[in-house]
Amino acid sequence: MNSRALRLGAVIFLNLLLLAPLAGSGAARAGVRRPVDGVLRVSPVNPRYFTDNSGRAVYLTGSHTWSNFCEIWEGRPVIFDYNGYLDWLDRHNHNFFRLFVWEHATWTTWGPDSARTRFGPPLLYPRTGPGLALDSLPKFDISRFNEAFFQRQRERVQMAQNRGIYVQVMLFEGFSNQRKGEGFRKPGYGNPWGSHPFNKANNINAVDGDANGDGEGEEIFTLHVPAVTELQKAYVRRVIDNLNDLDNYIYEICNETDSTGVEWQYAIIDLIHQYEKTKPKQHPVVMTVPWPGGKNSTLFDSPAEAIAPNPDGGRNLYRGTYPPAEGKKVIFADTDHLWGHGGNADWAWKAFTSGYNPMFMDPFVPLPQFPRDNNYPDYPDWEPLRVALGQTLMFAERMDLVAMTPHPELASSGFCLASERERLIYLGEGGALSTDLSAMPGELTAEWFSPAFGAVTDIWRVQGGGKLELRAPYEGPAVLYIHH
Repeated sequence: MNSRALRLGAVIFLNLLLLAPLAGSGAARAGVRRPVDGVLRVSPVNPRYFTDNSGRAVYLTGSHTWSNFCEIWEGRPVIFDYNGYLDWLDRHNHNFFRLFVWEHATWTTWGPDSARTRFGPPLLYPRTGPGLALDSLPKFDISRFNEAFFQRQRERVQMAQNRGIYVQVMLFEGFSNQRKGEGFRKPGYGNPWGSHPFNKANNINAVDGDANGDGEGEEIFTLHVPAVTELQKAYVRRVIDNLNDLDNYIYEICNETDSTGVEWQYAIIDLIHQYEKTKPKQHPVVMTVPWPGGKNSTLFDSPAEAIAPNPDGGRNLYRGTYPPAEGKKVIFADTDHLWGHGGNADWAWKAFTSGYNPMFMDPFVPLPQFPRDNNYPDYPDWEPLRVALGQTLMFAERMDLVAMTPHPELASSGFCLASERERLIYLGEGGALSTDLSAMPGELTAEWFSPAFGAVTDIWRVQGGGKLELRAPYEGPAVLYIHH
């Protein structure tokens, strides 16, 4: 058998090994990813990533969508197919998502029911009355919890754990207490504060979250209303009690509270850390950048283990320019905070090879109030992006990622993860590549992987210890994997 035949045989075998498990139904794919192996904690070896009992890096990536916990509907209730969603994550080889929570009952409290976007069930507090709230349904009793909320929360996190999927458990929702910028002040949105349980017109407990009387509830994500803060702390402790024995989750304080909420977020992070010290397990916390007006510096200065930043204004960070992750925090490059709707397959590979954990805000089930634009699941960029995230996880699981750090200077393309034994290089447009293998002496194995075809296209041996110059064997994006 000649060397070309040997190489072709190696390519076929490797593709069968890597890609065959990615085919088929979600049920058939169960167990492809490494199972959850203990609570996540920041890797002491490579703090760009979490680790578990194995000591290996746990790279987190996947798609999340607005209705994966609370139902969102217009006119008549629509039940979110959570099992189908997990199957879909399986098919795309995703291992992570945010579990969205909503606090308000509807975007508007006026107009016909058919024109209102409603949230829930479940909501956190029971609607017992007496009396009606502004949305013409019974008022909330915020002195006690709706146990259905915690039952669903636990079931959904546990179901994900059974599939080897990690969950970012959102505690609060920054879009539930006030209008957000001009885009959310147009007709149809109204003001979500009108249906929030902490609006004094909506609860039977005489709690008023609008301390300054401006008709919005921005104060509830500050420390300015002690009665509200105590209710929020009681809720956080209840979530910890509900989930603490599970391993596959981290906490997210709030999705995009405005910039006045930084001190409040710090306080809730401290509360989680302190309360979990009294529990068997301690889970990491992620702080999401405030919007509008958020600054990434407040994330890096926070007591959170992980952060989800914004593009930092004109610097276009994490979506157009990719400074190598330094390991100060685990960084989630989340399209939700970088674009709203945005990202593509090229972005996913660049984020991965820069040391980030990329996440996609996916219109898997579009929000009814958003204009169509790219707010639909079949938008042309979205499926290649979903596939790319799964491909990056395939390589992350295959490599000794905990030993690899971003080194853009080692590859002419500028996107490279490297260790003494492995190197992964991304070429966004294919073409020529030079890479310095001085730190990798001896004979090495090289592989070309085509993201477009989802397959290894060539395997051969190269000599390390010096500069390697070569050209991708096909047009378009290419991935080069070199290893001992």
